[in-house]
Amino acid sequence: MADGSKKPGDMDPRILVYRSAALAMQDGDFQVEVPIGKEDDIGLLGKELRELGKSLEKKFEEINMLTRVTEEVNAGLILDEVLDHVFNSFRPIIPYNRIGFSLLEDEGRVVRARWARSDSPVMKITGGYEAEMQGSSLRKIMQSGQPRILNDLQTYLEVHPDSDSTRRIVEEGMKSSLTCPLIAMSKPIGFMFFSSFEKNTYENAHVEVFKQIAGQLAVIVEKSRLYQQLVDLNELKNKFLGIAAHDLRNPIGIIKGFTEILLQDMLGEIRGQQREFIEKIRKASNTMLNLVNDLLDVSAIEAGRLDLHLQDVDLSSFLKECHESNRLLAQNKSIELKLDCPGNLPNIKMDMDRINQVVNNLITNAIKFSHPETVITMGAERKGEKVHVWVKDQGQGIPPDEIPKVFAEFGKTSVRPTAGEKSTGLGLAICKRMIEAHGGAIRVESKVGEGSIFTFQLPLHGPESTMEESSRES
Repeated sequence: MADGSKKPGDMDPRILVYRSAALAMQDGDFQVEVPIGKEDDIGLLGKELRELGKSLEKKFEEINMLTRVTEEVNAGLILDEVLDHVFNSFRPIIPYNRIGFSLLEDEGRVVRARWARSDSPVMKITGGYEAEMQGSSLRKIMQSGQPRILNDLQTYLEVHPDSDSTRRIVEEGMKSSLTCPLIAMSKPIGFMFFSSFEKNTYENAHVEVFKQIAGQLAVIVEKSRLYQQLVDLNELKNKFLGIAAHDLRNPIGIIKGFTEILLQDMLGEIRGQQREFIEKIRKASNTMLNLVNDLLDVSAIEAGRLDLHLQDVDLSSFLKECHESNRLLAQNKSIELKLDCPGNLPNIKMDMDRINQVVNNLITNAIKFSHPETVITMGAERKGEKVHVWVKDQGQGIPPDEIPKVFAEFGKTSVRPTAGEKSTGLGLAICKRMIEAHGGAIRVESKVGEGSIFTFQLPLHGPESTMEESSRES
């Protein structure tokens, strides 16, 4: 046509560019060039597409940052680290010059500042600052569950001159604020405060972003509170066990001592049924004393008071003594206890009493769960810079699905002692902790009907932490 107008079917080249830009944005590339050209209808479409790209880029960044906060919360990082991360990282998507974090305490009667960061050179509200909730405007925020925006803090202060917290942040230079309630598991736990040096900063704020951040942080607060409660309860349990076991050990020891005096006829001859009953008292006292000692060990281990007295020990001689002291116990049940280890085993740095307790426990357990006329073998060998010690029996074996119970506290399997011997369910759990305290490991292999083999390994030179401490002292 002479007038130069487009023929039917002609397409503006910008349409193809805009289509490519839209596809790029769909793939997450929001920096794509969007030319406008002349401001006709297609040009206006290009302008809207450019603004859409900027909006999507901001939203994408918001989602990424919220995802990172979620990952940190789930990773169990401490609250202060997550809050510092928020303060340092979120400026591209939300405006602030100050963030405060406060928690409800004293059954919700008081709100107390827990953490704060500010661009102001002087901070007027820091950790420990507190205010009563009764009569406070914060109570209304908590009841509504919705954020509150104050676009002019100075004007708000003039209307509410008794608001000490507002006066303090105004003195820091803040002119607007957004307050988010913190709610975890449908329970109010505190507040998060965003403040700015500028008025009207939050006039057009995307409140949902602030609420999501506050929600994530509420989760980590609740996690840390629940964890602290568990720690406190565990410490209380250990304290109780320690006191109870300590107070029980003396009277049980006295009963045991008197029964042994009676059985030795030191106060006159004991006959027949009298001797039988006194022997039962002695056995019951031994069982109770073993339980009390186990409870004291558990209490010491969990409270971090398991002290190791390390010394160089001739492992061959040590194992021979363990074998000799348990051989008669095995013979009383018609079980043969064999020792199978080379005579050239190296010296090893260990707490001899603790490892003696471990070896004796493994042997007595093997005897307890083995039938008469079977063999138990104890042995050891060196492998590199470690020694492996084992106790192997021809007993009943442990079902595969019950193996995880073996080293758990009070973890008993369906396998029962062959002569009705008593068990506390603590011995192997204590063995595991003692071996680990030495820097070693313990395991069990078992097959039902064929028996079990318990093996522990120890480093020749003692636990690494002890070696490091020795090198620092020298």
